[in-house]
Amino acid sequence: MAQRIKVASYNIHKGIGTDRQRDPARILKVLAEVDADIVCLQEADLRFGKRTSVLPPFMIASHTDYVPVPLDVQHDSMGWHGNAILVKRHISIDAHDIIHIPCLEPRGVVTATLGIGGASVSVFGMHLDLSGLWRVRQARAIAALGEAARQQHPTVLMGDINEWRANAGCFREFGKHFTVLDPGPSFHSQRPIGRLDRIMHCDRLEMRSCGVHRSALSATASDHLPVWAEFTVG
Repeated sequence: MAQRIKVASYNIHKGIGTDRQRDPARILKVLAEVDADIVCLQEADLRFGKRTSVLPPFMIASHTDYVPVPLDVQHDSMGWHGNAILVKRHISIDAHDIIHIPCLEPRGVVTATLGIGGASVSVFGMHLDLSGLWRVRQARAIAALGEAARQQHPTVLMGDINEWRANAGCFREFGKHFTVLDPGPSFHSQRPIGRLDRIMHCDRLEMRSCGVHRSALSATASDHLPVWAEFTVG
């Protein structure tokens, strides 16, 4: 029987909402609204100092059904250059890694191989550079890694691509190996016009639906709205 999986990507802006208040509980409530099996987060750690997790582990444990994928980085951080993966408790974490990519700004990619309902899926989470030239280089490197992962497992890539143009070079790089979904405008959350947050998948996953999660809460919790997609794994 085919397994259905819902994934989401969410730039949580270090927990700071459009009201300029840092409110981790509000972010967790938005995640509950989205109710995805697998979530890739961007800007999940504080930028300066000890770079501690924006979402305190005790709050994740006590207020959600999620567990963070352990990335074996700095003790108080949840992510790698702000990228993190959360999965529902019933999902097994079979492998995980952090990946260095070509960058102008500090950037990285997180990846995990996850088991859900008898299916195994590879997930890549990312937050690409503000520079178009570097985005293309990063996309090329990530797409190659994703293509290698696809040989073993159905693969999905998602994150804040930081690209405003539909025909940009980074999308062409991803498009060589993956279907690039357009869930809709997700930035700025108060009046979304930028389609910066994307989900991409290989041909071993069948997309059933995708979209942007818009609610009164998500419009104020971050400057980005979450994007999501539902897939069937054959």
